[in-house]
Amino acid sequence: MSEKILSVFIDESGDFGPYEVHAPYYLVAMVLHDQTVDISANIAGFETHLRNLGYAQHAVHTRPLIRRESVYANDLMENRKQLFNALFHFSRKLDIRYTCVKIKKNECPDVIAMTAKLSKGIANVLRVNEAFWNSFDRVIVYYDNGQIELTKILISVFSTLYAHVEFRKVRPVDYKLFQVADFICTLELLSEKADSGTFSASEMEFFENIRCFKKNYLKHISKKHL
Repeated sequence: MSEKILSVFIDESGDFGPYEVHAPYYLVAMVLHDQTVDISANIAGFETHLRNLGYAQHAVHTRPLIRRESVYANDLMENRKQLFNALFHFSRKLDIRYTCVKIKKNECPDVIAMTAKLSKGIANVLRVNEAFWNSFDRVIVYYDNGQIELTKILISVFSTLYAHVEFRKVRPVDYKLFQVADFICTLELLSEKADSGTFSASEMEFFENIRCFKKNYLKHISKKHL
């Protein structure tokens, strides 16, 4: 019998700096893919869709896309929504699961407290779903090493709980599931903002209103939560 391998694509939202009113959360999203499930057709279809939209060989970054920032600063709303919906439908149709750890930064007086809280949150996600994680022979964690603090936490927690774990640095453009992790992380952040009534003007404009965001997007992606 061949090995059963779980790929874990990780992305974060927030930083380890002090609490700020405009950025009160730190989130870590994990997209989980059983490598025995072939998603090559999904990826090929998504790449074709991106080419047709004029974004060949493009790594979609969801939050700047919504906020019309970075490479999307000059893109029309219609084009940005087409790109967002392409990633949404790609993510929705994939046979994947995900989980997300959320930290309120105002509960962490310093970096040490935040590191401890985040480490416990990630460890708890692994323990609560222990049967799922233990059904795999190997776990491969993919992260872009964007934040050294999170890199250290991931290595520490995963290595403590699992003997057969590997860590690989990725470039977002090379892995579509890393882009899905970015997408889901953004949706989970928007979910928190929706519940607290703190959508920005650009977010409200993009989704029309909070109800539309939850009904048209969040509801469908949430079905994949582990």
